[in-house]
Amino acid sequence: MLIEQYRRAVKDTGSPEVQIALLSERINYLTSHLKAHLKDHASRRGLIMMVNKRRRLLNYLNRRNPDRYREIVERLSLRK
Repeated sequence: MLIEQYRRAVKDTGSPEVQIALLSERINYLTSHLKAHLKDHASRRGLIMMVNKRRRLLNYLNRRNPDRYREIVERLSLRK
């Protein structure tokens, strides 16, 4: 499961790494959905909000702990 791969402790479900991984999974799914359903503007809006939330979490992690930031970006194959 995705949470087990990215968690930092046994009961961790809310660390930035876990949230970023879950958002990335949903973003990938919605991206493929929108390729098939071009006029689904409600889902497109949700996708944009998720991308912005992931960006804010990545910025937070980069400010707090750049090493953890670099690790999560590399593990998820994100752009930066």
